[in-house]
Amino acid sequence: MSDPADHADTAAEPSRPDDPLRAAIRARARALGFDAVGFTTPDLGPAAQHLDEFLALGRHGTMGWMERNAERRRDPHVIWPDARSVIVVGANYAPKEDPLSLLDRPDRGSISVYARGRDYHDVMKPRLRSLGEWLVRERGGAAKLFVDTAPVMEKPLAERAGIGWRGKHTNLVSREFGSWLFLGALFTTLELAPDAPEADHCGTCQRCLEICPTAAFPAPYQLDARRCISYLTIEHEGPIPEQFRAAIGNRIYGCDDCLAVCPWNKYAAATKELAFLPRAELTAPKLVELATLDDRSFRKFFAGSPIKRIGRERFVRNVAIALGNDGSPDARVALERLSSDESPVVAEAARWGLAVSANRSV
Repeated sequence: MSDPADHADTAAEPSRPDDPLRAAIRARARALGFDAVGFTTPDLGPAAQHLDEFLALGRHGTMGWMERNAERRRDPHVIWPDARSVIVVGANYAPKEDPLSLLDRPDRGSISVYARGRDYHDVMKPRLRSLGEWLVRERGGAAKLFVDTAPVMEKPLAERAGIGWRGKHTNLVSREFGSWLFLGALFTTLELAPDAPEADHCGTCQRCLEICPTAAFPAPYQLDARRCISYLTIEHEGPIPEQFRAAIGNRIYGCDDCLAVCPWNKYAAATKELAFLPRAELTAPKLVELATLDDRSFRKFFAGSPIKRIGRERFVRNVAIALGNDGSPDARVALERLSSDESPVVAEAARWGLAVSANRSV
């Protein structure tokens, strides 16, 4: 791979000189708490074709909403024909500790870094709204904000805005923040000079591809979501295919493996945003305790967390699979109770866990 040190000295610099308006927007965005700011046009370039290929191959799995909104997703002009520019912002959520360190503790649940603190939507949206209101008030025009809640492909826009590049794992990589950026987009009717797209600095490195527990990357820069642990534990409803359950290990919400091994993370300072710091109870939760959550206690425990949106059934299903992979006596006791759960999906996962534990002890 290319040496990150070759590029580190210019990591924080805009890719073209700022005019007064761009400089003012950049300063305002940073004052609101955003760590990266870039400008582009409402176009996706090659990413639109990549989306079509992804959908045609069925790699979106059960995420039918991607297919239903494909026309809007591939062309930002369909979402808002009046948009002339896009301001892309990023917020650093880099962890202080190695997010993979918990994977060798099978009695604890591993939760993706992005979900250990407050829901980033609740943090990003008000700040992006403030930026838009300021821009309209100061410069006129109109603005609309998007933070992962509409068919807007923020990662290709961020790449075109010079914030980072799409790595071989298909996620955004930044020279300054590594793999750890939450993204948001502010569409505006104002004409703003675009930044130059960021170049690809992955070089020959394939660490992200090699570490994937379920071989979810058919080739560099391609993802089959149907094999991705983040998809399986978050987006996928119903039973998780048995062929992936052992590889899931103790990952009960998402997976950070391909993000965490990126060499560019060496330049990513831990986030200083209090909202993104991990809640103590989500850093290394005991699986047997999570297995006791009913619907009411689940909603209370995960209030303000993105985990809440997947619901108790999917989450405890994940916990049951992790308990089966643990196989300890305490895990089997918890699985016995869950095997008669009112949710057929949870009960099935628990029975699988008991069978796996029994086979392991033979």
